[in-house]
Amino acid sequence: MATIGIELPHVGESVTEAVIGKWLKQPGESVEKFDALVEVVTDKVSMEFPAPHTGILKSIVAEEGETVPMGAVIAQMDVDDATAKAAEAASESEAEATAPNRVGTLIQGANVGPTGGTFRDTALEDQIAKRAPVAAVAPAPQQSSGERSYSPVVSRLAAVNGIDLSTVTGTGRNGRVTKQDVQTAIDAGPSTSSTPVTQPGPVGEDLVIDPSPIRRMIASHMVRSVSEIPHAWSTVEVDMTGLVACRTAQRQTFRERHGVDLTFLAFTIYAVAGALRDNPLVNSTWEDGKIRLKGRVNLGLAVAAPDGLVVPVIQDADREGIAGLAKKIAPLVERARSGSLALADVQGGTFTLNNTGTLGSVLGGAIINHPQAAIVTTEAIVKRPVVLSGPQGDSIAIRSMMNICLSFDHRIIDGAEASAFMQAFKRNLEVWTSDSELN
Repeated sequence: MATIGIELPHVGESVTEAVIGKWLKQPGESVEKFDALVEVVTDKVSMEFPAPHTGILKSIVAEEGETVPMGAVIAQMDVDDATAKAAEAASESEAEATAPNRVGTLIQGANVGPTGGTFRDTALEDQIAKRAPVAAVAPAPQQSSGERSYSPVVSRLAAVNGIDLSTVTGTGRNGRVTKQDVQTAIDAGPSTSSTPVTQPGPVGEDLVIDPSPIRRMIASHMVRSVSEIPHAWSTVEVDMTGLVACRTAQRQTFRERHGVDLTFLAFTIYAVAGALRDNPLVNSTWEDGKIRLKGRVNLGLAVAAPDGLVVPVIQDADREGIAGLAKKIAPLVERARSGSLALADVQGGTFTLNNTGTLGSVLGGAIINHPQAAIVTTEAIVKRPVVLSGPQGDSIAIRSMMNICLSFDHRIIDGAEASAFMQAFKRNLEVWTSDSELN
């Protein structure tokens, strides 16, 4: 037997650290490859990290509640000699890897070309991406009753549904209550026990709240964005009257044909993706003094979830029509709001759309989702009087108007490029009429 370090794998270019939630295996326990080893929380999603090898968990290096960088050793495992040699070989391959493996183009002056990438254990990453995520709650202290302790996902699921965990029979190792055990109790009917209510304290006193790990990470991510990226803003108003008429006229037929609702978001994403395709500089990142133009348009959607803002991603959004986008949006947003996003749902974003109009906002500037070059907000559609110019002179009409605001990285994008993107976005939104054909 040989002892090797278990590292927290890199799961995305913008994910740099994670919080250790709950260890699901303890030192001395036998572990099979891909067994759930530990719950971890990132600023994008919470998930169970599977064991990369079969062996015996020797020791835990990163304790519950600890924030660790991706790539850090979090545990040690005793494995057979063949596994140890394979792990050592993989580590050497990673250190020596210089072949390009990232889509996109780097620009610095007249120099254009790809850069090197890093080794990835794709089999393990596939397993991580398929893992059901866990609720993003503070990992410590653990919820317990007598000698029983429960993982954060179990505690949260029970609390939300009013389940008394002391009445739940655990089917996990050593009688541990699993998520499925709680779900079985929920399906069986409401618990007779009342859900504990946290009292905020006497009236007039301040209440200090510990942020959840995901809220701490969001805070850190936002601070990094405004500290490293010189933000600039551009706002344009859009006449949405034709688009509103198109949606109203075709909404019922669209649902009957495609089985999903025809939302304004589908039109908006279609318009943004087209504008990004025509203005590739906006779909880029700043990397060590160079600009990487992304080879794909992977559009992130900022969604308000119970535990904080999450950004699920629609891959290759520019290759979809209105119907294709509508079919992708509905389940993705539902998973985001229910806290059931998988890691694969939040990876690879190249640009972010923030639909603040659903919250009633009419004008705002968002913080860029680091390391992207820009983020756009779409505001509420509001009817108001507008001056129209025509052959017979000016007139006043009631129109459905919406503001769009672009926050952009001024290292990459100047006013001219920002305006070109915004005008393309505006045109793509204003082109629709009540009888437009939906692709």
